[in-house]
Amino acid sequence: MKNSKVALNVLSGALSVLILILILFAIVKVGTVAYDLGYRVFTEPALEREPGRDVIIQLKRGMSEMELGSLLEEKRLIDNGIVFAIQLRLSAYSDKLKPGQYTLNTSQTAKEMMQIMTGEEIEEQ
Repeated sequence: MKNSKVALNVLSGALSVLILILILFAIVKVGTVAYDLGYRVFTEPALEREPGRDVIIQLKRGMSEMELGSLLEEKRLIDNGIVFAIQLRLSAYSDKLKPGQYTLNTSQTAKEMMQIMTGEEIEEQ
């Protein structure tokens, strides 16, 4: 009887430690993914070096950030449409994009593309 209680206590302790390790692993994994996404949102470089290649896109009235991000990703202007949608949502350009046809370049950053689609001049770096 005493041996079974000891074995049960050891097994319970081992299971508790295993669950704690799994929870810590999940926290580290989620933190790593969140950091990577945050880093990419604020530091995403242009897809290609200058001179890049020009691509014409059509920005339609009522197009969502996700739809625009998907379009730019499909046209190979950006690497990830979801990251672009987040960048746009967090930027000052979120509600300022104007429908129309635009010529964008693969050597432009997401911010430069947003500036073009709002009709603003691109800031020289």
